[in-house]
Amino acid sequence: MRTISSASGQEEAVTVRRSESADAQGIDRLISPSALAVFGRVNAIHLLEKANLAVTLANEKDDILAHASFLDHPVGDLVDPTHWQPFLQKHFEAGKCTPLNTLFLHLFVAEPEFATASVKEIMRVVFNAIAELEYICLVSPNVGSLEPALDEMFEPLQRRTDPGPQCLAFICHREKNCPQLQIRPARVEDHDDIMRMFAVQTKLLSVVDQPYFLAELIGAQDEKNHSAVCEGDGVAMGFIRVTSDVDLKRLHDSFELSEIDGLYELQQMKQDEAAQSDSQEEDEEPRKAQTSDSQQPEETQPTGAAHSPEKSNAVCIQFFIIDKNYEMRSVDFIPYIFNRFPGVDFCIITVPALSPEFLLLQSFLRVPPRATSLLPLELYVFHRTGLTSVNVRPAVAADRPAVSDLVKGLRLNEALLQDLDCFYETRRDPDGVALQAFVAQAQSQIVGLLIVRDEQDIEYIRAHYNIENFIYFSHHSYEEHAQIRHFVLKPFFEHFTKHVFKEVLRLAHKSCLFHRIYPSDHSQENSCVHHLDFVLNCAVPVRPRRQIIYPLEELGINAPSRQITEDQAWFALSLISRKLTMEPKVTINARIVVVGASDTGLSLLEVLCFCPHLRFNNLSLVSTHGFPSDYNHEDVGFLSTSHAYSSRDLAQLSLHSYVNVVTGKMLGINRKSKHIRVSGGRKVPYDHLVLCTGLQYQVPCPTGVDLSQPVTIKQLQPQSRYTGPVPSNLFTLNDLSDCMAARHWLCANFVELEDNAVVYGNSIDVFTTVETLLGLGVRGNRIHLVLPPLEPGNSCFSDSAVEKAVATAMEKATVQVHRNCLLAQMNNGEHPDPLTSVSFTTNAEPLHLRCGVFINLSNKGVDFDAFKSINNSFMVFDSRLVINATFHTSDSAICGAGPLTKFSRCYYADEWSHANFNSKEVGWDLAAVLLALFDPTLEPVVEPPPEQDRLIPLYKQPKIQGGKLPGGYNYLHFTKPSATNQTGPVVKLLQDSGIMTGRVETGNYFCIHLDCNELVEALTCFSLKPLPVSNYLSLYGKHQQLLGQLSNLYHQGLIPDLYRFFRQSWCLAIFHDRFSDFEQELQQISTADKQWSEQSMDSDVPPQDRFQDAQSQAALRSSAVKYLTYNRNLLPMFACRGQL
Repeated sequence: MRTISSASGQEEAVTVRRSESADAQGIDRLISPSALAVFGRVNAIHLLEKANLAVTLANEKDDILAHASFLDHPVGDLVDPTHWQPFLQKHFEAGKCTPLNTLFLHLFVAEPEFATASVKEIMRVVFNAIAELEYICLVSPNVGSLEPALDEMFEPLQRRTDPGPQCLAFICHREKNCPQLQIRPARVEDHDDIMRMFAVQTKLLSVVDQPYFLAELIGAQDEKNHSAVCEGDGVAMGFIRVTSDVDLKRLHDSFELSEIDGLYELQQMKQDEAAQSDSQEEDEEPRKAQTSDSQQPEETQPTGAAHSPEKSNAVCIQFFIIDKNYEMRSVDFIPYIFNRFPGVDFCIITVPALSPEFLLLQSFLRVPPRATSLLPLELYVFHRTGLTSVNVRPAVAADRPAVSDLVKGLRLNEALLQDLDCFYETRRDPDGVALQAFVAQAQSQIVGLLIVRDEQDIEYIRAHYNIENFIYFSHHSYEEHAQIRHFVLKPFFEHFTKHVFKEVLRLAHKSCLFHRIYPSDHSQENSCVHHLDFVLNCAVPVRPRRQIIYPLEELGINAPSRQITEDQAWFALSLISRKLTMEPKVTINARIVVVGASDTGLSLLEVLCFCPHLRFNNLSLVSTHGFPSDYNHEDVGFLSTSHAYSSRDLAQLSLHSYVNVVTGKMLGINRKSKHIRVSGGRKVPYDHLVLCTGLQYQVPCPTGVDLSQPVTIKQLQPQSRYTGPVPSNLFTLNDLSDCMAARHWLCANFVELEDNAVVYGNSIDVFTTVETLLGLGVRGNRIHLVLPPLEPGNSCFSDSAVEKAVATAMEKATVQVHRNCLLAQMNNGEHPDPLTSVSFTTNAEPLHLRCGVFINLSNKGVDFDAFKSINNSFMVFDSRLVINATFHTSDSAICGAGPLTKFSRCYYADEWSHANFNSKEVGWDLAAVLLALFDPTLEPVVEPPPEQDRLIPLYKQPKIQGGKLPGGYNYLHFTKPSATNQTGPVVKLLQDSGIMTGRVETGNYFCIHLDCNELVEALTCFSLKPLPVSNYLSLYGKHQQLLGQLSNLYHQGLIPDLYRFFRQSWCLAIFHDRFSDFEQELQQISTADKQWSEQSMDSDVPPQDRFQDAQSQAALRSSAVKYLTYNRNLLPMFACRGQL
């Protein structure tokens, strides 16, 4: 915070922050007649929505003292926003004003007493925040008098035409508010000033602990080593040390340098250029061919190849530090460096991966590390051409050859050129949708291209994605939305990416750009984007919305429009709006490695990737089969589902665009060197390692008992781990990849034959597998379901009626079920591959079965390789990986989550573990723990006192299970989390305590259980018809009164069918994804009345009496109307005020 003084001498501690929509009311309060005379009538919300930069000056109480909004064009309709530059240059002395270095003030308001100090502070902060900004103009058609504060800050623009346009024209220069820093060579006399900065900002021992180190460094300057300082008020405020002695071999081994010529200067290329400098008029193609040929060996030959002598073309920043108050001017060092080393084209800097990205690096290009690199450093590069300014303009036909060269060799470049040709010919794509094309130009060279098309599906996008988290939809007209079709920008101009988008929005008269990311194998994926990271660094990822499943036939004309309900190809969405073009992101280079593509791991990655103000560069997922496939559980079958991530969800999240995926199994953890070893020999380095592999079915180990001797199951010893060869026709199914492999094998090698299929296990997955086999055409009498003994009190189904119905369905399909059996032998103890017979121990006679395929769904536990990795790295393992309440293992750099883990015994909570909770919610909480380490917007975590650090976290989301069961029944069950191994008697949900309709025999069974507070805590659906799963999942935790007095109506006999009851149109408002927000609003209304609060404490007032007073009823009615009106696009079946 800084202190400003009012005209009367009153001091106030203030901070300048980016404006929020909540500031609109405070801004309106500050608008004075003098502000109206200059800026015209202003809609504060609309201005905040469209401003490229809006800042608010607030005091310690967050009271708004001043506000300023800046856009990239003049106020009002004085001139078309696309033509302001020639307008200013024609009528005023503004030749140096360009779209890159100029913004326009559209509103300034302030408390009168603090107006002068406020405008100075705001201008200082804005010039500091935007390094390339040189001028702020005030150009308005409203000819009024500037208030004194602005008049003092701005000076009139000199007119070139008389009489010119009737308007105000003023300008504010950077040099008068926040001048560029003066850079000069460092002197020994600067030592004390530099050491003061090192002492405050760094723990670099080589500088702090060696008093003469810095003085020697400054004194030892030559043609290869140079030190410089920047001056502010005659004092050294920054220091930089640069050397041309660079270890390029090490950089080549660790980073992908192919796109930047390897940082080498090829002598052959220099000779070619010199030889052709005298013949500029000659044909260019031979020169390009020679350049291309000379570059080719550079990518493959080792350093110092004899036939192509190579010379370093880079200087390296060894030390850099700057005073925090001048940090935004760090970029002033870059031109100075290239002037001191005129023979090099690259400036590089390496920083530790865990260090925060400082502002100088925002102008540099981050070079991705090689997959095999273990170097704990990040490499940033700046090319000399990045010093030139970039001009964005509409593409013209003459740009076609240059664009063709720009995109040569890029994936989908033909689609780009086809759209460019369509733009040249008709300004429309083949579907008749308007296209616009723009090029980025630097010194007459085309360095970038952006093609956009009008967004035709904006209603679909609004309904399916949470774009309203970032924009006020009503303040953007339909014509202002556009879709990025193609984007290409040369790497060395990456720091201009936001400027390119800002200019395209201005020149195209758009306010929002959307970028769709389709799955890589999808036919809709025909956009050429290079590099995708450039877009993701500027855009915010938009979360998909949970969709209502509508009974369209019953709704008829009251259903939402077909634009919303019609299916489209799935895609992930990113958004760039005007106000985001100057919104910085915090870059995080910490190497976060997640092992296991479980629900927990995916939800963790989802939260990290979808933080709009953070950009994680080094997220890695290590998984046995890579990223989860695009297959649906319904299409593949075999396994039940938790309904956490469907193929649609994964396509709409596109996590693989943000995450580096390593395919393989974790075989070891090196805690000292901080890397894990993966199958195939690869090493994956980490700064934070997250283990969430979950539990897997293990290959069963036959007991090997002599079946000729009488033996019972109770007499057998616990099974050991199977170490023999795995038969080629034995399938252990743990994920969709395993299931697809089994499905393909069965279709090719089993279905048409007569052998038996043996399904072994005792979970719900064995029943979904039996149904899949029946669906593939395997006759029931060929299927043998072998069930090992269950633990006492356990069951595959929580509802005995469902269990009986499944048994009846299997009996009807002639599936043979064998209970209480343990695998004793494979192939009678001989070589097991291929598996032709299996034998089981029972409590009676041994069971012998012929076997054509063996599907194993038994022995669920920790994968042996995962156990070995954990155990050999000396982390605590007590049947599960031991963690504390904040997910940490005995190593602070390694976290664990999900069913793989258990809480430390010091919590005395053995009945609770992550396996008892919703894995997706556990992943969210783990993400919150990690974000506390990186997110500067979060409050620092306060460690609880030792006596309070003995509580484990409990979660609220339900445990969900679903799948297709024998008989073609669709099954869904959810229940609130509950402890296991309770010391007291297990209390089961009584059948008559629930709300139940239908019968399992007829395939229309529906049962809901309420807790003591009449909230839905469990649900079971067993139906022959498809289930609207997302609708039913939203019922969890809802009060029965919100569900239309569900309990009362049921006990009055008015609900014969719950399926039909929840298809009524009024229920759709409850299934809406924003209904929970409406619930919170109702709770606020119910607790706002002090009289009600006191009454609720003194007596048992039923919930239905909460809104009995007129004031509460009016607030309730108003809130309900607002909810239905605002969400009318998805809830058109409700009549709004004025319709009746």
